[in-house]
Amino acid sequence: MTQRVFGISGWKNSGKTSLTTRLVSELTRRGYSVSTIKHAHHDFDIDKPGADSFRHRQAGAREVAIVSGARFAIMHELRNAPEPSLDDILSRLAPCDLVLIEGYKKEPIAKIETRRLQSSSRTPLYRDDPSIVAIAADHAVPDSAIPVFNLDDTVAITNFIEKATHLK
Repeated sequence: MTQRVFGISGWKNSGKTSLTTRLVSELTRRGYSVSTIKHAHHDFDIDKPGADSFRHRQAGAREVAIVSGARFAIMHELRNAPEPSLDDILSRLAPCDLVLIEGYKKEPIAKIETRRLQSSSRTPLYRDDPSIVAIAADHAVPDSAIPVFNLDDTVAITNFIEKATHLK
């Protein structure tokens, strides 16, 4: 079975992460298993300098797995290899009902565009991206050809995603 995915994209400070976390909470409350993928456009690190796993990576390990009775994480150093595609990352996830994908503006997946007045840009994305199927904004969006939701209306946005992804 093909993995169900739905994206949340928008400019910096447009509310993507806040919406994503609220959607995960609402979807899991409804009984769905949800995974997420977050795309970062900058160098990031989830490991702390001095930690054993950090030292393993600094020594040159390509992958470092950290495992405990509560969780595990696998960090993969690209070491100048190309960034993996979204499909490559999706193939590494365990099966679930839905994967919410934050970022990946240019991927041809159904997604909602987030907009806030204080975001880094107010240039609409949906006009140049036919994969954007709805907008969630903290302000009025006149003349939209696609559905517009209040950015804080998590229930209505979740209902829309359930229908758009055929969860319900």
